[in-house]
Amino acid sequence: MEHVLLGNHPSIQKIRELIAMVSDTAFNVLLLGETGTGKEVIARLLHQASSRRNKKFIKVNCAALPLTLLESELFGYEKGAFTGALNSKPGKFELASDGVILLDEIGDMPLVLQAKLLHVLQSGEFNRLGGTQDVKVNAWVISSTNHDLEKDMEQGLFREDLYYRLNIIKVELPTLWERKEDIPLLAAHFLQKHQRELSLNTNFTLSADVFDLFQAYHWPGNVRELANTVLRLIVGDDPVKVKAELVNNMIMDGLTPPKGFVPRQPDYANGTGEKSDEGIKIPRPLKSLKTEAANYIERKAIVHALDLTGWNKRKTAKLLKISYKTLFYKMDNLEIAQEA
Repeated sequence: MEHVLLGNHPSIQKIRELIAMVSDTAFNVLLLGETGTGKEVIARLLHQASSRRNKKFIKVNCAALPLTLLESELFGYEKGAFTGALNSKPGKFELASDGVILLDEIGDMPLVLQAKLLHVLQSGEFNRLGGTQDVKVNAWVISSTNHDLEKDMEQGLFREDLYYRLNIIKVELPTLWERKEDIPLLAAHFLQKHQRELSLNTNFTLSADVFDLFQAYHWPGNVRELANTVLRLIVGDDPVKVKAELVNNMIMDGLTPPKGFVPRQPDYANGTGEKSDEGIKIPRPLKSLKTEAANYIERKAIVHALDLTGWNKRKTAKLLKISYKTLFYKMDNLEIAQEA
């Protein structure tokens, strides 16, 4: 898959220049930025621009796994290292040797593993879990986080020596709010991208008032939130509802929405909001909203793809680039059934 860095803001141009400058140095790179700013895109562009482009790019999410699983994921294990280890297995560092390993959410890595990672960076070798033989690797290490690592170091949550090992080349990604002039370019890109992925024949466009709101909105989820919002509109979500949600988000974050845009009132009777004993409206937890929004978008996309293929599930799975089994699981989980 080809990855692109879109934008005309000076900060984006500096990042392009930095990619060209360091892509063949193999110096450790630390990517800093809020969630959704495109840290993985930068990592993959570094890989594409380097002489390692034909070698593997391995991504490990350091926040997604508990300590024991993360250690075996990174460094592998020997047969008999723990219950269920019936065979030896190489870790991600071995698989990425001569290629690139992205340590995503490095700020969430447990301290005990930070020490082992530091040893790998210093010596280029480690032992598999349960093993005694040194494994030598030559992986280009790129790390990313939305943490303030300097603050984490002050609180004893992140090792100072590891920070300076990872932070040879630092790339700070701007928020979408900081490069608002790039919003029209990015929105147009996602329009084309989503329509192409969904095999839409009609040329979907965004109305002028939607573009005006896009320009005024603060995009706390950054580029990823913009991409998802465009997708929601393409798959048939009510534009009035989408605009009202964006306005509500601005108000909740203490911002003044543009004139003419009306917030959406929560439907308390249907469980989309709650009130305290004092009658004060309480916003729903962000995690539940995020899950609900993701499920909503996924359901819309799947139903649309099923309609395009005449509810041929094999063709639908191929169109969505997921397995046949995954499609059935998602249809069951999202309660998608063809109407009689």
